[in-house]
Amino acid sequence: METIQHRTVPVNGINMHVAEKGEGPVLLFLHGFPELWYTWRHQILALSSKGYRCVAPDLRGYGDTDVPKSVSSYTCFHIVGDIVALIDSLGVDQVFLVAHDWGAMIAWYLCMFRPERIKAYVCLSVPLLRRHPTIKTVDGMRFLYGDDYYICRFQEAGEMEGQIAQVGTINAMKNILTTRKTGPPILPKGQFGNGVNESTPETLPSWLTQDDLDYFVSKFDKTGFTGGLNYYRNLNLNWELTAPWSGTKIKVPVKFITGDMDMVYTSLGMKDYIESGLFKEEVPNLEEVIIQEGVAHFNNQEAAEDVTNHIYTFITKF
Repeated sequence: METIQHRTVPVNGINMHVAEKGEGPVLLFLHGFPELWYTWRHQILALSSKGYRCVAPDLRGYGDTDVPKSVSSYTCFHIVGDIVALIDSLGVDQVFLVAHDWGAMIAWYLCMFRPERIKAYVCLSVPLLRRHPTIKTVDGMRFLYGDDYYICRFQEAGEMEGQIAQVGTINAMKNILTTRKTGPPILPKGQFGNGVNESTPETLPSWLTQDDLDYFVSKFDKTGFTGGLNYYRNLNLNWELTAPWSGTKIKVPVKFITGDMDMVYTSLGMKDYIESGLFKEEVPNLEEVIIQEGVAHFNNQEAAEDVTNHIYTFITKF
């Protein structure tokens, strides 16, 4: 880990922290919630040794990157703008893209807005979610899952931050990262925890060390969770902003990887969408779908070597 270099890059009006290692074609990694560049530690070390320049930022609102205060500073336009500026700073025209969870959602927007900057995309956990032409994103989720669905619960500024503060950063992070609960996360009012993970283990799983957990906790203790939660608070605004791209097909070559215990994959209708051919209709160059047996949401950490191998076998085609 000490061989990974760290620097700060000015992008789109903010300062972005970037972890980097290796030389060669650029592999750009985008993390999800509540994560950091650190979620890609295994992939950075392995793929940099295979002739790639691995670049993993802390996204806007996370870690050692700036945390703008305004909720409206976290739209898909802001975050994609950050990433395009980062790519420009690397001195390359195109990158290989690897992304997970919210990072995957941002990556889909990036492939939609600036496909010429992406050679190929390895997507983890979150497939392209088609924009409904008449129903706002959060409104649709509330209709499907109810008011206690986690994304609906994240909408009110300060509410979820207060509940996380009650349980403590270390307990919240341990709870989320170790969850193996399938299906949509439901968080009853006034409660954080059991709706995500009914049985947080006393002993950490083999893929998550105490040092790993401590690193995440140290950064979220510094920044809080508001930056990451603000991504969710812009879902309806993103729906409005992306109206001009409604129905757009993603033409970038894509490989999709998820676990069969992933909370996204096991939510209402998602498995059918991924496996029925509807996903490929939206992403015509979807070349492969990998379902990892016995693997949950944070597959880039839990099944790190398998994910790394899948990334490598895909990007070496290009």
